Amino acid sequence: MSLPRDPLRPVPSETARVARAAFPAGNVYMRIRDELGAFFDDELFTSVYASEGQPALHPWQLALVSVMQFAENLSDRQAADAVRARIDWKYALALDLSDEGFHYSALSEFRTRLVHGGIERVLLDRLLERSRERGWLKTRGRQRTDSTHVLGAVKALNQLELVGETLRHTLNVLATVAPDWLKEQVTPEWYERYGERMDDYRLPKEKAEREALSRRIGDDGYHLLACLEQAAQKGLEWLQHLPAVQTLEQIWAQQYRITNGHARRLTPQERPPVGEWLRSPYDRDVRYGRKRSVEWVGYKVHVTEGCDEDQPHLITDVHTVPAMEQDHHALDTIQDHLASADLLPAEQLVDAGYISAKRILHSRDAHTIDLVGPVHTDPSWQARTPGALDVSQFSVDWQQERVTCPQGQQSVGWHPAKDAKGETVVQVVFAQAVCLTCPSRPKCTDARATGRSMTLRFPQERHELLLAARHRQQTEAFKALYRLRSGIEGTFSQTTRNAGLRHARYRGLPMTHLQHILTAVATNFLRLVEWLDGVPLAKTRASRFAALAA
Repeated sequence: MSLPRDPLRPVPSETARVARAAFPAGNVYMRIRDELGAFFDDELFTSVYASEGQPALHPWQLALVSVMQFAENLSDRQAADAVRARIDWKYALALDLSDEGFHYSALSEFRTRLVHGGIERVLLDRLLERSRERGWLKTRGRQRTDSTHVLGAVKALNQLELVGETLRHTLNVLATVAPDWLKEQVTPEWYERYGERMDDYRLPKEKAEREALSRRIGDDGYHLLACLEQAAQKGLEWLQHLPAVQTLEQIWAQQYRITNGHARRLTPQERPPVGEWLRSPYDRDVRYGRKRSVEWVGYKVHVTEGCDEDQPHLITDVHTVPAMEQDHHALDTIQDHLASADLLPAEQLVDAGYISAKRILHSRDAHTIDLVGPVHTDPSWQARTPGALDVSQFSVDWQQERVTCPQGQQSVGWHPAKDAKGETVVQVVFAQAVCLTCPSRPKCTDARATGRSMTLRFPQERHELLLAARHRQQTEAFKALYRLRSGIEGTFSQTTRNAGLRHARYRGLPMTHLQHILTAVATNFLRLVEWLDGVPLAKTRASRFAALAA
């Protein structure tokens, strides 16, 4: 389908008259239309439509409907009904009162176009661009970043459910595309075993019976894979390229091995790293995640927003990743996105999961960002004991590769190494004979130690930056600044209540990321209008009992 030929038009006069009568003070969508006009346009989506063919619906209207849909957490059917029935939606979309709207499936087709074309970010980028032009967003301000969990749109499965449901799903797909071939490969027992969903309450309760069923499912899966290999030799190789079959192959490789002609379930030690485990045959991208006491199967989303006092707190970036990915791995990508949109902050407030000496240094050198957050404290007992000699009291000569203690003694060992995260460090050792006779030994080394040793970050700049950051986070100025970071918890609350941020609507990482893009744009709509209307920021709620303390 091609882009429509007719140009953008203003709001029809009759639509405007009725809308003004119904909403004398306007509402969110009418205010956005009045302030920003038709800020989406069809040219934004040129790359995902053909140059010739039947004209499609206006993509700018589908984009705006998608945003309003997420502002109210509506389904596709409900959003399509709102286009037909609601005067404020017709006003925002510049539709006649008699416009019949469109079939709800157009929204799903539009989302697919955006994801396959890789242009889903244009929705947020366009709004941020217009906001910057209007002075509602500034570069080199203050922003904050945090992450939260996102439950995948699939059921969490245990191991037995996973393998059984994977094989059942594959059989259902093959029964759809090659029913005659499949009937020749299975036995009557398969219809009873895989005819219904593999729910745990229907499965055996005894451990021995469950293990026997797991081996039976494993044997059946290997039998089906062998049949598919034979089919490929007879001209049906396309069956092996079905996503369901590829998922079956990968899950069997993670769960089983053939031993003495039968399937054997792998032990946890024999399996690949947990982050690689597929968790559902229906969504290959969901992963197991854990953050403090929260465990889930799905994704993780990083949200960045402005937090300047004189500006609306607009979301400037959302970044969706697999659930097991550590927060600090996302920081470079987030900052690159902000740089490409010309929205880099001067200060970026983050929690301890994002920050390290390496990240502080990279943020400063690559983007001139002051990364503000609590770095890990010195774990040594000397740093926790008043009057003891911690690393900060030692003098380091980086050129001579030598460390001098407060008593004037010099180290005898300088050994480059890697820490548990693969970061470059230096292990420093002092002579045993010197430390044993040192008068400061009780304040410097453990009674059982033979000599003082310590670990320094490398190179010199990282070590010095880490010491400076540890000192800075003890100051009152840092604590006052860092308190602003907690405001992003209100954003998670708002986006979860309004748009279901923490529950994936769709399957697959790309579609879930689009969901988060639309959630961000919808939230920015609401925040812009409230800021223009002078609505103050909501305060943290307190129970009636807790309020008595004040």
